[in-house]
Amino acid sequence: MVTHQELVSCVGWTTAEELYSCSDDHQIVKWNLLTSETTQIVKLPDDIYPIDFHWFPKSLGVKKQTQAESFVLTSSDGKFHLISKLGRVEKSVEAHCGAVLAGRWNYEGTALVTVGEDGQIKIWSKTGMLRSTLAQQGTPVYSVAWGPDSEKVLFTAGKQLIIKPLQPNAKVLQWKAHDGIILKVDWNSVNDLILSAGEDCKYKVWDSYGRLLYNSQPHEHPITSVAWAPDGELFAVGSFHTLCLCDKTGWSYALEKPNTGSIFNIAWSIDGTQIAGACGNGHVIFAHVVEQHWEWKNFQVTLTKRRTMQVRNVLNDAVDLLEFRDRVIKASLNYAHLVVSTSLQCYVFSTKNWNTPIIFDLKEGTVSLILQAERHFLLVDGSSIYLYSYEGRFISSPKFPGMRADILNAQTVSLSNDTIAIRDKADEKIIFLFEASTGKPLGDGKFLSHKNEILEIALDQKGLTNDRKIAFIDKNRDLCITSVKRFGKEEQIIKLGTMVHTMAWNDTCNILCGLQDTRFIVWYYPNTVYVDRDILPKTLYERDASEFSKNPHIMSFVGNQVTIRRADGSLVHISISPYPAILHEYVSSSKWEDAVRLCRFVKEQTMWACLAAMAVANRDMTTAEIAYAAIGEIDKVQYINFIKNLPSKESKMAHILLFSGNIQEAEIVLLQAGLVYQAIQININLYNWER
Repeated sequence: MVTHQELVSCVGWTTAEELYSCSDDHQIVKWNLLTSETTQIVKLPDDIYPIDFHWFPKSLGVKKQTQAESFVLTSSDGKFHLISKLGRVEKSVEAHCGAVLAGRWNYEGTALVTVGEDGQIKIWSKTGMLRSTLAQQGTPVYSVAWGPDSEKVLFTAGKQLIIKPLQPNAKVLQWKAHDGIILKVDWNSVNDLILSAGEDCKYKVWDSYGRLLYNSQPHEHPITSVAWAPDGELFAVGSFHTLCLCDKTGWSYALEKPNTGSIFNIAWSIDGTQIAGACGNGHVIFAHVVEQHWEWKNFQVTLTKRRTMQVRNVLNDAVDLLEFRDRVIKASLNYAHLVVSTSLQCYVFSTKNWNTPIIFDLKEGTVSLILQAERHFLLVDGSSIYLYSYEGRFISSPKFPGMRADILNAQTVSLSNDTIAIRDKADEKIIFLFEASTGKPLGDGKFLSHKNEILEIALDQKGLTNDRKIAFIDKNRDLCITSVKRFGKEEQIIKLGTMVHTMAWNDTCNILCGLQDTRFIVWYYPNTVYVDRDILPKTLYERDASEFSKNPHIMSFVGNQVTIRRADGSLVHISISPYPAILHEYVSSSKWEDAVRLCRFVKEQTMWACLAAMAVANRDMTTAEIAYAAIGEIDKVQYINFIKNLPSKESKMAHILLFSGNIQEAEIVLLQAGLVYQAIQININLYNWER
C-alpha cells in the first residue's frame, strides 16, 4: 500500500471509482476505490513540487467507458507539465516566474489557463503553445476558473475577484469579495454561480454579475478549498480539520471534523455522489453524499446508504427498504412514482407497490436530471434528453442544433403530458417547444422568443393540449405567460406580475403560485389574462411573505400545499384554499350549476371572479352573467345580456371575442359570415375610422 509522506496538494478523479493524487513527496498515486488498492504512477524529479492538477476533459457525449487520458500538472518551478494517464511526462513548459499556482482546462478541452505567483494569467493551446497573456496583476493569483461558455475567466487578485472575457476590449468585471486574501474560486457551468473562499475564514456564493447571494459565518480557520458538484446543486468546503457540505443557496447540510490538517483541494467524482480531499497531513479523505430526502404527499424517501433507500408512509408508518445493484445517482418522487437512476440502470417504482420496480438499462453516461409529469418522465444525461413512460418504454428524444444537455437543469427544462420546453443556452431569449410523443418541434416548428433573457420556465400540467400555457420569469424578474400552441399568428406574451423570484404550477389543476417581492401570490386562474384582463386582480390570493426571509425558493405545489425552502435551509409549508381546485374540476367537466353552487357556498370574490373568467373562456354566457353580477361588474352584465339576445351564432361569437379584447378575430368572424355591416359597426364603436 503506497501512502504519501508529505502534504497532499491536489486530487482528481478519472472515473467514478478511480482517483489520482499528488503530494510534496513528489509521488503521483492512483487510488482504486473498488479494491482499495493504491499504486504509484510516477515519482517526479526532486525539484518539482506539484501545486495543482486537472484532468483533460472527456469529449462530450461519447460512451461512458472513455476516461480522461492525460492531465496538466502545475509546479513550484514555474512550469506546467502535460502528463499521460500512465505517468509519462509528455511535455514541460516554462510558464511563469515563480510557482504556477493553478491550471485549468476549459470545458471543450481546447484551451488551458495558468496563473502564477508573478500575477500573470496566461492562455495556452491544447498542446501547450502560448496563445495570449490575458492579464497581469501586481499580486500572486491563487486560483482561476472558466466561465460556463469558456469565453470568460474568473481569477483572484488579493481580496478582489475579477472576471475577464477572452475577447479584447470587452468589459471586465471586478469587485471586492473578501476581507482577506482569496485562496480558491470555482464557477459552475449548470447554475452559473461562483464560489469564493478566503483567509477571512468565510466562503461566499456570487452570481456571475458579482452580486452576493450568500455570505457564511466566519469559521475558525481560513477556508482553503471550495468545489461545486457537477450538477450545481451542492458544493463542498474544506478548511483546517473541517469538511462541509452545502446547498447551492449557501446553507450547510453537514459539517464534519476529520483529522486531516488543512484540506487543500476538493474534487467531486463525475457522477456527483462522492468527494475526495487532499489533506495537509498526507492523507486523502473520501466522503459520500447520503441522507438525501424526497417527499410527496404521505411518502418520505431517504437515501440511507449508497445503494439503499428507505421509504416511509407517514399515514401508517409502514417502512420499505429498496436495494439497488449499483450506487444511486439521482432520484425523483412525484405523481405517485419514484424514479431512481443508478450508474447503469433506471428503476421506476409505483407508490402503490414498492416490491416490483420496472428496470431498464441506461444508454449513456450519468443522469444529471430527472423530471416527472403525470404520464411520463424525462432523463437528461451529458449528451441527450430521453422521455420514458412509467412502464419503462422509450418515447422520444427531442433535439435541436447546438443543444448542450450537460448544462440543463430544472429551471431551464419543463415537462407536461404533451409538451417539452427547453430554454436554450446559446440564446437565452428563446424557448424551444417539442411534442412529447414524437420529440418533434411543436406546431409549425417556430420557437418562442422573448425580448429579455429568460431565467426559469414552467409548463402547466392540466387541461387540453390546445390550451397548454407556459409561464416564465425573465431577467427583469417579470413573470409572463403565453400559449404554447403557435399557428402562424404571433401569440402575445402577457405579463402576470413583476419582481417574481420563484414560481410553480400546481400538479392537479392550472393554478400558479409565486413569490413576488415580499408577497406570496396565487394566480387561481392565470388564463384570465386572455379573457378579461380587468378582473385579473380579483382572481388572486395574496399574503405577506416576509417570514420567509430573503431569497426563498418554491420547491413544490402539490394538492393545496406549497412547500418553500427558506434561505437558511428550513422548509415552510403553506396551505391554500381547496375550493379553487374544486372549481377547476367542475368547469373542466362542464358542471356549471355545481360551480355556481360552490361559489354561493364559499361566498368569496376571488371564486366568483375565477368563475366569470372560466365561463367566458368556455363561452357559457349564462354562468358568466351570474358571476359578473356577483362581483359587481354591472357594465359587463349588460354587455353579456346584449350578446345573448343577438340573432346569429356568428355575431354572438364575434362579440364574445370582442368582450375578451380580440378585435381582429371578431372582425374576421363577422366578415367570414358575410356580416359586413356589423363588422363596420364594431369598428365605428371603437372609433377605428381607418378601417
